[in-house]
Amino acid sequence: MLFLAKLAGSMAILCALARPAGGAELKTIVFDQPVSTQQWTLKELNPDLPTDWTGYNFLVLEFRASSSQRFELGLQTSDQLISKRIHPFPGVWVRASIPLRFYRQGLGNASDLAATVNQPRNSYWINIEGGGNGPTTDVRGLSFVMRFPTGAPKLEIRSVTLARTDPGDDILEGKPLLDSFGQYTHLEWNGKPHTETELKAAWTAEADALGHASSLPDRDQFGGFASTQAKATGFFRVEQINGVWWFVDPEGHWFYSTGVNGIGTGIGTRVTGREDYFASLPAPVAPRAGAPANAGRQVSFYTANLQRRYGADFMAPWAALTSERMGAWGLNTSYGNTVNNAVGAAGKKRAYVMSLRGWQSGTQVMGMPDVYSDAFDQLVDRSIASQVTPLKDDPWLLGYFIGNEPPWPGRESQFVDLVLQGPASAMQSRFQAGLAQGDTPEKRRDLVLGAFERYLAVINTALKKHDPNHLNLGIRFGGTPPDYVIRLARNFDVYTLNKYRYEPPPEQISNVHQLTGRPVLIGEFHIGVPDRGMAPGLVQAMSQEERGLAYSYYVEHAAAHPEVIGTHWFEWIDEPVSGRNDGENYNIGWIDVTDQPYAELIKAAETTHARLLDIHSGKVPPTGRRAKTSDIGNATEANQLGLPAIQ
Repeated sequence: MLFLAKLAGSMAILCALARPAGGAELKTIVFDQPVSTQQWTLKELNPDLPTDWTGYNFLVLEFRASSSQRFELGLQTSDQLISKRIHPFPGVWVRASIPLRFYRQGLGNASDLAATVNQPRNSYWINIEGGGNGPTTDVRGLSFVMRFPTGAPKLEIRSVTLARTDPGDDILEGKPLLDSFGQYTHLEWNGKPHTETELKAAWTAEADALGHASSLPDRDQFGGFASTQAKATGFFRVEQINGVWWFVDPEGHWFYSTGVNGIGTGIGTRVTGREDYFASLPAPVAPRAGAPANAGRQVSFYTANLQRRYGADFMAPWAALTSERMGAWGLNTSYGNTVNNAVGAAGKKRAYVMSLRGWQSGTQVMGMPDVYSDAFDQLVDRSIASQVTPLKDDPWLLGYFIGNEPPWPGRESQFVDLVLQGPASAMQSRFQAGLAQGDTPEKRRDLVLGAFERYLAVINTALKKHDPNHLNLGIRFGGTPPDYVIRLARNFDVYTLNKYRYEPPPEQISNVHQLTGRPVLIGEFHIGVPDRGMAPGLVQAMSQEERGLAYSYYVEHAAAHPEVIGTHWFEWIDEPVSGRNDGENYNIGWIDVTDQPYAELIKAAETTHARLLDIHSGKVPPTGRRAKTSDIGNATEANQLGLPAIQ
């Protein structure tokens, strides 16, 4: 293998050499081609680096990135390239102590996909989903790849070393990263407030504009199309009408769900060990549900900004404004009923979906509890009864999700290994008996599917028992589950998939419908921008204006499928610049950390939402305008170049 050979599709890159302090060579990469690639041998990076990294646990880099766009950091060994995605803070020198176990080991035992692939660090964060894994006994060099960069981002590297113990991540030059409002300090953008006076003026201007706006025409109180009519039952249901699937709202009107996840009053970011990253800190908040036990002190700048806006009692006015925004923008479904609980008697309620949980106690493997234990059935029944009984007569509730992105489909053999290697359990005994007469991949797959089938049957039965009025929206599946998993979802009312693409893949939607016979709900999608210090999300647009166009393209092309009955965006608020619990810091909100909306996204959404009845009915085609991924490439080119799959 010729190590310095360029990867397929890569182009020439500017590499400038200078002499920083300490005598090391400063290496600079300008990512200015559709797939920009630079490779260096270890000798070029640091002549003292060994090729056998067995005795080392951390690759330590000092670098400065001009952009928050992710890049792929690869270890070139004698027989493979192992790479992981690095998400940097822009414009600051950092020390990144990168655990080599992410390169050596496969994916671990976490409850869902995000927890499996996102790994928080202090001065950057890393996604380990793709890029493979293997031994680091014969490392020849490092590679740096950026796909579809925008604005010709630059990466400077001044030190590459190895360490046996963690020297710690840190911001070496450029603290603090966040100002008192939670905004990135090293960038400016149109509308960025620097004082409370400026921020309050922006809030007043938006409130005045909303006061002159109105909800989209031809909508009933639930957000359904008032000019349509089917059977009214007082609750949401699904029906195939003239070959097209719809939600039907409580008044009997056709309903296409345009929803947003994460509608709430805050999202925490970790402070412990990073106190000097912040210009000032608001009061601590409780860690988000599912946060690891060592999450440390958490703060929410969005919550603090709501307190600036409304005072200590911010819930009711926040909920009223959120409901008003949703109506004006054409969003008719909230994830959770936080808004409805807070608007008060005079406020406008919105349709909502709920996630059920509570049976994931005890030892779990990839999010699945011991479904064969004596206590499982009773725990499920008790948990579901306590959650749905207060909601079973609520007409605003669209339905329930019973799980999120199980990470085991396609990893059944590893699942079985974890069960067999774990503590004694009824599931372990069942698996041992199943493999007693021979251990094959097929038997392992059947054992896991049998456990999953029982898992679903117990939950589905309890849900229908305690709430026969509302829809079972099933598990929000991530990625592309195998057909043998999809078939087990046929007893849901709706098949939900989380699909991060520039448009939902037609072949997958058709396959799901053929295998299950159920309508399809997009449970998560988004398009982000490398902007304001945040990463672009799983799908990138080059600017906020292009992000709005990307929203229209995705939603309209989803609605053009007769099997699809809604699209839910992830999520309402930008993630914290300094990262949520797993490090993720995506610029994907309808609202930024200062409670200001993204005008470009909203303008596009209003136009699209006004067209959905005609698009889903097949009367008009979806938009043909694709968004620009970057200033040197687009989504079509990305597909042609065979970029790694994302969810």
